[in-house]
Amino acid sequence: MKLRALFKFVFVSTVALYLLAVIAPGTLADDNFAPGIQELYKLDRLAVFRESVEVASQSSYDRTGGNNDGFGGQYSYVRKEDDGLVLVDLKGPGVIYRIWTPTPTDDVMEFYFDGESEPRIKIKFREMFMGGHPVFVRPLVGYGAGGFYSYIPLPYEKSCKILIRAERIQFYQINYATYPKETAIKTFSSKASNEYRRHLEKAMRLFDSCGSDISSYTAAPGEKIERLRSSKALKPGEAVTVFEVDSPGRIVGIRMGPAEAFAGKNRDIVLRAYWDGDKKAAILSPAGDFFGYAWGKPAMKSLLIGTADGTNYCYYPMPFDKSARIELVSQQDSSAKQTTIETEVMFAPIGRRNNEGKFYAIWRRENPTTKGKPFTFIRTGGRGHLVGFIQQSQAFESGGTYFFEGDDQTTIDGKLVIHGTGSEDFYNGGWYDVPGRWEAKRSFPLSGCLGYKKHLGRTGGYRLLLGDAYAYRKSILQTIEHAPTGNELLNDYCGLTFLYSQARPTCQFKLPAASDRKVVDLKRIVFATWWNVPIYAFSYRDMTLTKAGEKFDGKDVRFLSMKAKGNDWFGHHFICFTCELPAAGTYKVSLDVIKGPGQGKAQLFMDEAPVGPVVDMYAEKREHAPNEYIATLDLNEGPNNLLFKLVGKSEKSEGLGLDLTGIICERAD
Repeated sequence: MKLRALFKFVFVSTVALYLLAVIAPGTLADDNFAPGIQELYKLDRLAVFRESVEVASQSSYDRTGGNNDGFGGQYSYVRKEDDGLVLVDLKGPGVIYRIWTPTPTDDVMEFYFDGESEPRIKIKFREMFMGGHPVFVRPLVGYGAGGFYSYIPLPYEKSCKILIRAERIQFYQINYATYPKETAIKTFSSKASNEYRRHLEKAMRLFDSCGSDISSYTAAPGEKIERLRSSKALKPGEAVTVFEVDSPGRIVGIRMGPAEAFAGKNRDIVLRAYWDGDKKAAILSPAGDFFGYAWGKPAMKSLLIGTADGTNYCYYPMPFDKSARIELVSQQDSSAKQTTIETEVMFAPIGRRNNEGKFYAIWRRENPTTKGKPFTFIRTGGRGHLVGFIQQSQAFESGGTYFFEGDDQTTIDGKLVIHGTGSEDFYNGGWYDVPGRWEAKRSFPLSGCLGYKKHLGRTGGYRLLLGDAYAYRKSILQTIEHAPTGNELLNDYCGLTFLYSQARPTCQFKLPAASDRKVVDLKRIVFATWWNVPIYAFSYRDMTLTKAGEKFDGKDVRFLSMKAKGNDWFGHHFICFTCELPAAGTYKVSLDVIKGPGQGKAQLFMDEAPVGPVVDMYAEKREHAPNEYIATLDLNEGPNNLLFKLVGKSEKSEGLGLDLTGIICERAD
C-alpha cells in the first residue's frame, strides 16, 4: 500500500473510531482559561489569536539612538520616586510576561498591584532569578549565557507598578500585554490558590521536558493523537513526501532523523510544508536551520524545537482546514549519498478553528546586510502573532562580533512598541565574548546561544514566545540591528521566524539558490591570544605569562607576554595553543607579535619536529610586527594544537621573551 493511501486509511479509521470525540470546527472554548499562568503549558492554544489590545515592552534602551542601553543607567527607569526607581507603571487589565536583566543586584524590588500602597511582592532583584522564592520558581525563572530571566506571569486587573529601592540600575527589559476592559483577569495573589498551584506545577513539569515528546501538551485535552511513521530514501536532486493527509486536522509534533543527515554547510536539504492545497509553501527553510542548526551543525535543544539524542523535533501545533503535506527536497549534487529519513508525525483529526491561525516558518538571509538598514526577520500585513526567532550572524572579518551590539525592534500595527538593548539581550543572554556568559552554546526552554566563535566572527541565538507572543491585528515589522548604531557594519545574517497568521503572510516566500545558502567560512582567521584562545600547555618551570598592553603609533595593542629563563625540564621553553579552524586545508601561519630588546627566537613544532623557520623577535626598540610568517601546514577542521618553542635568542637580546598578540591562519589552497 502506498504511504499516502495508508495515511488516508489511518485517518478515515480514526474518524470512524473517535467520531464522537471530534470537535466540530469553531471557536476553541475554555471557560476556565485566562491570560497568565496557563499560557505557559497550554501549548494547544499557541495557534489561537490573541485578544490583547497592546503588546509592548519597557526597557533601558538609549533614547538618543546611541549604544548606552544600560551602561550608564540614564534610561533605566520611567521616573524617580523618593527612595527608588520606577521600572514600569502599567494600566490594566494586563499581564507582565517576561523580566530580563544581565545586571541583577541585591537591591529590593517591589511589586504594587491595583494602586495598593504596600507591595504584594518584595524580593531582592538577584533572588528573583535564583529559584528560591515561592513566587519565582525554577525552571520558569533561570539564568545562563550571561542573562537572568523570569517567565512567571504577573496579571493585574487595574495596574501594576514595579519599583526598585536603588539609586541606579543598568540593563533591563519587561514585556507585557494589555487586554480589553472586559477580559477576566484576576490580579496576582501572593497567596496562591490550589488552582494556581496546579497550573504552576504543570508549567514547571513542561519546562523540564526539553527534548522530550511533549505532544500531550500541544494536543488539546481529549484529542486522540495518531503517530504516523515513515521511512523514505532521499536521493540527491529529488523530493520525498514524508507526510500527507487530505482531511482536516492538526500536526502536534514532528520528529525527524537521523540528525546527521541534515548536517553540513551547504543548506541543500529543504523542508517544505503546504496547507489546504496552497501551491506556495507555509514552511520554507533549509531543513537543518528549521530545527536550530547553526553553521551546519545541531545547536539547539529548546522546549518546542531542536535536536535531542540524534533526532530533530518540532512541537509547534499546526492546524489546517482540509489538507496538509510535508516534504523534503534534496538539492545536493549527484556525488552525495542517498539518505534514509525516518519521520514520525503526531496528528490529531481536529481541523483548524476559526479563531486559530495557520503556522508559517520563513527563512531569510541578507548577505551582505544593508548599510543603514536593520536586518528584517519579517514584514507582513494581516492578523497573527510571532512565536519564535532563530538567528545566525557572521562578520566578514575574523576577530570580533561587534555587530551583536545591535538592538531588536518590533513595530506592531504601525507603532514601535518594543526596543531592545542588544542582540544577545533579545535572546535572554548578556555580555557576549565574556567567559561564563555569552561565549558558548547553551540551551534553555525558551532561549539560548547557538554558539560563539570570536575568531570566526560568528554567534547566534534563539527565542521562543508563549504568553509573550508578538500579536498584531494589521501588520508587524520585526528587525534587529547589525551594528551598535546606524547599522554601519556589513555582515552575513540568517533569520528564521515562526508565526501564526490568519491569511498567508504578505511578505515574499523565496529561498535563495542553493549556492547562495551555503555557510561561508572565513579564509583568514585571527586567534587573539591576548583574550581567550585556549592554552593547551606551556613550560613546566621558569616561565611566566601575563596579559599587557602598549601603544604603537597611537593605537592600543594587547598581547600575551611570555618571559622565560634557562631551559624547561624537557628542553626549550614552549607554549601550545588550541586553534579551532572551520575547514581542513593548507594554512599559512603567521604571528602578530611585539618585537623588542628582550625577545627570543620562536619556531613552530609538530610532533616534536620543526616545521618552519626560526623567527627572531629581537629589535632594538619595541615595535609592533603584525605579520611574521612562521610556517605552512596542513591542518584539520576543528581543534588544532599549535606548539611554539623559544629555541634561543639573539646575542643582543636581553631576555627570552615572546609577546604575542595573535596567531593568523590563512588558507593557502
